[in-house]
Amino acid sequence: MSMSRFPMAEPMCLIENGSDGHMRVIPRALEVLAQVEQRVVVVAIVGLYRTGKSYLMNKLAGNRKGFALGATVQSKTKGIWMWCVPHPTKKDHTLVLLDTEGLGDVEKGDEKNDIWIFSLAVLLSSTLVYNSMGTINNDAIQRLHYVTELTEHIKVKSKKHDEDESTEFVRVFPSFVWTVRDFTLSLELNGKAITADQYLDNALVMKTGHSKTVLNYNMPRSCLRSFFPSRKCFVLERPASTEKMKQLSELSEAELEPSFVKQAEEFCHHIYTKSEIKTLTGGIPVTGRLLGNLAKVYVDTICSNKIPCLENAVQALSQIENAGAVERAVAHYKANMAERVAMPTETQEEFSQIHCAVEKEAVKIFTESSFKDENQKHQLLLMKALQEEYEALSNKNAQESKTVCKSIIKRVFQPLENQLSSGSYMSPGGYKKYCKDMQNFISQYKSEPGKGVKAEETLKEYLDGKKNTGETILAADQSLTEAEHQMEAERARCRAIEQERLATMEKTMIYEKMMRDQEQSYRENVEQLMKKMEEERKSAMDEHKRVLEAKLKEQNDLLQQGFKEKAELLQKEIDAVTQQNQKEQEESPSLFSSVLDNLGQAATFFLPGIAAKVGGIALSCVSRFFR
Repeated sequence: MSMSRFPMAEPMCLIENGSDGHMRVIPRALEVLAQVEQRVVVVAIVGLYRTGKSYLMNKLAGNRKGFALGATVQSKTKGIWMWCVPHPTKKDHTLVLLDTEGLGDVEKGDEKNDIWIFSLAVLLSSTLVYNSMGTINNDAIQRLHYVTELTEHIKVKSKKHDEDESTEFVRVFPSFVWTVRDFTLSLELNGKAITADQYLDNALVMKTGHSKTVLNYNMPRSCLRSFFPSRKCFVLERPASTEKMKQLSELSEAELEPSFVKQAEEFCHHIYTKSEIKTLTGGIPVTGRLLGNLAKVYVDTICSNKIPCLENAVQALSQIENAGAVERAVAHYKANMAERVAMPTETQEEFSQIHCAVEKEAVKIFTESSFKDENQKHQLLLMKALQEEYEALSNKNAQESKTVCKSIIKRVFQPLENQLSSGSYMSPGGYKKYCKDMQNFISQYKSEPGKGVKAEETLKEYLDGKKNTGETILAADQSLTEAEHQMEAERARCRAIEQERLATMEKTMIYEKMMRDQEQSYRENVEQLMKKMEEERKSAMDEHKRVLEAKLKEQNDLLQQGFKEKAELLQKEIDAVTQQNQKEQEESPSLFSSVLDNLGQAATFFLPGIAAKVGGIALSCVSRFFR
């Protein structure tokens, strides 16, 4: 979707938080997201109510107004609202802003609802902004207790046995940005100037010891450090006087405090340049359509009193997205073949060239949006559907050719038919005249353009229908001797054999081209599948690298803070990540070969033309990626 063509002028509710306490995804919002085929960078903001979250989101959208700004103690935002805007720095990307209702709203008084809103913000975003007021002290961190409850409200894997999955959160959680509003302190520590990031890191330093007080102190800090390895902090001074704050959305930048304007710009620049696209497990990029489906899967799970599971969500999404990818690819093929093919085509080669070009586009549409296609089930469905469409169009092209050829024959041979009706050939010397006229009309027919792929077969059928007529005229021609009768009969037989040969050759050429097209179809699917698998392999490697770097950084911090035992436990996780990465790299070539073998064996049922070449094509493709 091009946001310039489909502008979203203002935010809209994505997830409604009903008065009955139940959440639901708004269908109209899903329709809007379904149009966003670009990859999305998703920024969600959370925090206590009445802390100015909406102002920052409007700033990111490049507008003064949009998300509701409240000038009273009453919270304005309910549920989760979204605003899709063109990404300011990433071409062909869409920035999706999610503004959440305030946590701890006294009017709502529903702690359970708060943790689900917080969990959804984590699950849907690629960058999570936590907005607070004043300072980052122990009280502020303890108020962020929602992060300690994520292990009870989010599951990574669908395994049944109990196991702490918090170590897996680093793979799937967004980057974390803490914005501190109305900040009035000096950024100093022990008399030395520090950055906002150092201010946050110092606030997250844990205490040694095992008392209940120490454990309670460390718990939210440990979770923030473990779950969100990528952390950033911005401090923003008060934007204006108390009176002006009531009309904040009406104020120009010139009416705001210069320091606040600068700090807000630095925050926006960081979000624009550092926030990554939203991905699923394994580095699978998320589009707007996928984000909408993801939101619906999570909300439906929560409403059924279950815990959202990322593995189950990805599996459910893959089924939805892959089935939709097949539909879109087939629809593209149908529409573009109808637009580009002028039937009948002059040759089967002309038809095939258009088919191969359009099929390549269709396979690309499928490949770009499909993921986790178990046993290539949906790719096989696509291959079969495209083959059926191709055969149907080939047959239609042939029928169109026959229709045109019959029309040309009727027009070209009409004088001959008139002569036959008048009986002018039924006289001495009439047979030779008949043969001469017939050859003239055949030559005229063959010179006619636009006959298509069934020119010879249609002509053969017409000439076969005139066989008895020719024999009757020959028998009635008394000017010929017996020997001449036999000679003319032999010539007629030879002409019939030659026309049979031409029609057969025409049919064979069509068949052979269709078989080559089947091979090309399989090759195109294999090449695009290999490219897709290689991209997924690299994305998985990047994810492993990111997780490993995060755990190594956390281990180093723990050692510096004197937590030797925790650092040693973390080393086991680091070793497990390293071993898993090595194992996946070693298994990649055999996995690729196995996938292609299964694809080839299944495809032979509806692409018989590839049976003898499956292994060779697969081998050449695998070697291309691993040489």
